[in-house]
Amino acid sequence: MRILLVEDEVGLGEGIRVALKPEGYTVDWVQDGASALHALSHEAFDLAILDLGLPRIDGLEVLTRLRAAANPVPVLVLTARDATEDRIAGLDAGADDYLVKPLDVDELKARLRALLRRSFQRP
Repeated sequence: MRILLVEDEVGLGEGIRVALKPEGYTVDWVQDGASALHALSHEAFDLAILDLGLPRIDGLEVLTRLRAAANPVPVLVLTARDATEDRIAGLDAGADDYLVKPLDVDELKARLRALLRRSFQRP
């Protein structure tokens, strides 16, 4: 499974990449919204993990553009924005799941499995 990780915090990004590798995931990692849009429009991913507070282009804008382009890749938002209105905005913009930092790695893995399971059951 190929995952695009969009996270500008180096320590967290590296930690997620290291944690997911033993699970059999290939993780491509970019650190800003413009790079995320480029990667998502030029390469195939099974899932994206998307931070919202990104340099260059905010993650919510990345998500909005992704869905406007009819890209169906499942997106798990991973962010420190924990207010109810932020969660609603992310889900309404097209996120398939929303996880607030700080994260529990085991919960992240479970959510990824669930999203991937659902995405491969689609016709």
